[in-house]
Order: sequence, then structure tokens, then C-alpha cells
Amino acid sequence: MDLACAKEEYLDYLRVERASSVNTVEAYGRDLTRYIDYLAGSGVTEPSEVERPLVEAYVGALCDLGLAAASVERAVSAVKGFHRFMYREQISPECPTADLLPPAKPSRLPDVISRKDAARLLDQPFPNTAAGLRDHAMLEVLYGCGLRVSELVGLDVRDALLDEELLRVFGKGSKERVVPVLGAAARVLGEYLEQGRDELIGKKPNAAVFLNVRGGRISRQSAHAIVERYGRMAGIEGLHPHTLRHSFATHLLEGGADLRVVQELLGHADISTTQLYTHLDRSHIRRVYLSAHPRARAAD
Repeated sequence: MDLACAKEEYLDYLRVERASSVNTVEAYGRDLTRYIDYLAGSGVTEPSEVERPLVEAYVGALCDLGLAAASVERAVSAVKGFHRFMYREQISPECPTADLLPPAKPSRLPDVISRKDAARLLDQPFPNTAAGLRDHAMLEVLYGCGLRVSELVGLDVRDALLDEELLRVFGKGSKERVVPVLGAAARVLGEYLEQGRDELIGKKPNAAVFLNVRGGRISRQSAHAIVERYGRMAGIEGLHPHTLRHSFATHLLEGGADLRVVQELLGHADISTTQLYTHLDRSHIRRVYLSAHPRARAAD
């Protein structure tokens, strides 16, 4: 059985035994047609003739085509599944894709807003209502404390230690950390807790800091919608809560904060994650260098 016939059997297997969706089967069919054509260009048409170096060369060729990382990952998945199927069905004597990994995804720099945009977002007029106070406090805490949206909506009143200028936050895996809440974030959060939250509480008591209009804990979806709405009102389209977290970290680093401190504030287990935020502009790097290196101004 040649590779083209084996492909049709594999696609039938996906349709019937795996009950894969029509879109998945069609996508895998296109990926495998391209793969088989590539092998044919090297004179390989039989399953037994496929060797690991040729498969790796094909993956490299996919990357050279400029395909999106997700498309390359799906194509590699299709090829791996195809070879596992042929080996299991004894169409091929071996599986040349064992332990084959897709190429590493390129690191994507976080989206950030400028300091000017942050000021325009947070200094805009908010409705003089309980919901307006809540929305303002949510935005200030997201940007002022660098919280994930899940951490924000998960805050309970007992976690807002405003007398100590601290927030107790529960991050990924329920890992607890304490972050400072200062300045505008502390002031606006305090105003909401004192003046706005009681108006939102329903008949049943609720421990959540941020409440919806029915008195329940506000959802992540609602928080996303609130951030996007006020971003649009400030002229920032498509604003996402995580963009405010990214901006928090980036602006701290631009201001001279230590990377380890930012790592702790964000709750990152690995500092390599925090290092994504070091995409500072060259003028900032030059200013830090000139102010810190003893020989930087030797020619002056």
C-alpha cells in the first residue's frame, strides 16, 4: 500500500472510529496531501521508505513557508497521527515520528499601553453610581497591582487589607501572594468599598469585593466587557484586562524596578516568564546605562 492509499484509510479511521469533525478531517487531509507531495518530490512513495531525517526536513520546510505557528503545529500533529496509524495497522514497519516535537513557538511580546494611554483610561470621568465606582476600582486595581482577571474577581473583602496597604491574592493553583495597593488604586478601591459596594449587595450576603448589579460576584466575562468598554471610551480599542497587567509590569521595569521584585508582584514561578516584559525601548536602555555604568560618560 502506498502513502496515498494509506492516507485515505487514515482519514476514514478519523471519520468513523475517532468521530472527528468534518473540519478536522478536511484539515488533516490537506496537511497530509502536502506532506505526501513533499515526500514524492524526494522519490518516496511507500510507508517503509520514510525516514526520520526526511520528516524533520519537511517540518523545516513548513517553517520556511511562513505558516502560522498553529498551522505548523497542526500539520505536525497530522503527520504524527498518520505514522502512528500506519505502524499500528502494520502498514509501516516502524514509526519515524516517535518523539517528534513541533518547532518551538516564537516568544510573543506582551501587548502594552503607554503611560499616557493608562492615564487617559483611568482619569476619564466615571459614572457617579455604585457601578461606576466599582468599574473605576477594577481598572485601577488591574493596572495598579498587576492582577490577573481571575485574581481580581476572586478577591474577597477580607483580602483587601487597606490599612496595611496590601491585597491578599490567590493566583494560579490557589497560590497565595501579597501585593501592595497604593496611591490611586488604594484610594479608589477604598471609595468603592465605603460608598458603592453596599448598594450592590443583594439580599444574600456575599464576601466578594466586586459585585454585579444582582449582588453576586462579578464574572470574568463581565470584567472583560467592562475593561473593553472603558478602553473604547478612552480611545483604546480592544483593551484586555491582561494588557493592563502587562502594562503594569512593563512600566515598573521602565521605572527601574528590579526584575525579581516584578516577578514576585506578578506571581510568576519562573523568572523567564517575567523576562518577557523586558522589551524596553532603546532610549530607556541608554538612559539606564548612562546613569549606572561608571565609564559610560568617560569621554565627557
